[in-house]
Amino acid sequence: MAVIAVAGGPGAPGATTAALALLLAWPLEPGRRVLLVEADPDGGAVLAGALEGRVDAVYGLRNLAVADRRGLLAATIWEQLIDLSPEGTAERLLLPGLTDPTQAPGLAYTWEPLVDLLHGLEPQGYDVIVDLGRSGATGVSAVLARRADVVAVTVRTTLRGLSSARPRLSALAEDLATAGTGVDALGLLLVAEGPYSGPEVSREFGLPVLGLLPHATRTARVLSDGGDITDRRFIRSELMRTARSAADEVQLLVRRRRQRLAPTAAPVPAQLTAAARTEPQPQPPTAVHVQPPVPTPQAAAPTAYRPVEGEQPSYSPPQPVGPVITTGPVAPLAGLAPQPAAPAPFPGHVQQPQSPYGPQGGYVAYDQQGGFGPYDQQAGFGPYDQQGGAPYDQQGAYVRPEPEDDGRYPLQQPAVTPDQTHPNGPQPYNPGEVLRAR
Repeated sequence: MAVIAVAGGPGAPGATTAALALLLAWPLEPGRRVLLVEADPDGGAVLAGALEGRVDAVYGLRNLAVADRRGLLAATIWEQLIDLSPEGTAERLLLPGLTDPTQAPGLAYTWEPLVDLLHGLEPQGYDVIVDLGRSGATGVSAVLARRADVVAVTVRTTLRGLSSARPRLSALAEDLATAGTGVDALGLLLVAEGPYSGPEVSREFGLPVLGLLPHATRTARVLSDGGDITDRRFIRSELMRTARSAADEVQLLVRRRRQRLAPTAAPVPAQLTAAARTEPQPQPPTAVHVQPPVPTPQAAAPTAYRPVEGEQPSYSPPQPVGPVITTGPVAPLAGLAPQPAAPAPFPGHVQQPQSPYGPQGGYVAYDQQGGFGPYDQQAGFGPYDQQGGAPYDQQGAYVRPEPEDDGRYPLQQPAVTPDQTHPNGPQPYNPGEVLRAR
């Protein structure tokens, strides 16, 4: 539906707690999902808080800086998500924030591509809540607030909280009017801790109140420091009931702004206005499950991921499969990442031609019956007799080898001269010469 930014300010007014309450209370139609992005430059708090350290701090926003430089932002973001839905259906997801404020400068050139990616999730059935913390609406990350459909600022209704929020609200309203989508995108999420009522604060600041959350420390501690979000008492608590009402008001404001910015758009349904004033009945969750890895991106996408007719998605949506029921702790949703195609099989072994040389380096092209055989260990021609001489027959006469002429290794026949004599006949060498292989 939209990108909703939740901002805080000095004095820790509870922006992250309010964002988590909106995530768990956000009304979802069948096939839609909601994603919470911890974009506070001062660092995230959900991993060590609501999740109580059950997930290692190796997933989150910091990995997107490197992925953006490699052109893999749209593919890497799905590997960093964590399923927070009580039913384990991967309908309520979390992108953890930074683990160290010194990592924030590395995201200076990633904020704008990230907000483009978040807006591109809307046709795929995603609503996005961005937790800006106390400083995320200013500086290089201010683009997250400028491009948001609604900016909800968390303010405590105490004198100290209202006094510290006044200059920040004034600067934020001016920035949205000049570089954002308009000052009408700004609203208030009040924490009823002080004596000032919602109408008084709205009249003083000139901004609408999107929700009035109770100052319920015991219930809020489940979201800030961890607890059982499947407990019926937590689901039916006043904090969660008012969070559902605030989510309805935010959705109503989004539709009204889009109708104003696009006059040809469809009018706001009348039943939506009535729904904003009625509290839906809570659905008790069951157990925490883990989303398994997904198949390759060639698989057909389910209906929930089909884009709206006439709109082209800016990236390839993830391909989910049915959840695997587990009873372990919350685990990362790395299965939404597209998987690369399997590599081509390695070609079969090509048989090399047999070498004409033996293991000692001798020729093997000639057989032992008529040609020069392989060399012996002394690098001489063979076969030889036990004294190392030339081959002789049983009468002691020299047997001239007749090599086979296969055309590959032609041998030059030595010439026999009259002065080369031997008792058994002419020899092809002088007794004083050393026989050399030609």
